[in-house]
Amino acid sequence: MSRIRQLRKEKGYTQVKVQMLTGIDQSDYSKIESGKRYFTFEQCRRLAIALDTSMDYLAGLTDEKKPYPRADTIRND
Repeated sequence: MSRIRQLRKEKGYTQVKVQMLTGIDQSDYSKIESGKRYFTFEQCRRLAIALDTSMDYLAGLTDEKKPYPRADTIRND
């Protein structure tokens, strides 16, 4: 999960800021970031949007940080 931590720090975000952007509880996010807990699909989607990357990058499936082109309307439910 070091990719998530690295992206968060590159953006200058705190864990609380990520919580505010994603709705993921800060304690859960901390566990995800440290590798003590896996993220759900929905959490991964929200993190990818907040950190301006792709879900594939967060999952370690690609080394390309740049997000894919997104639909005009993104739902942050």
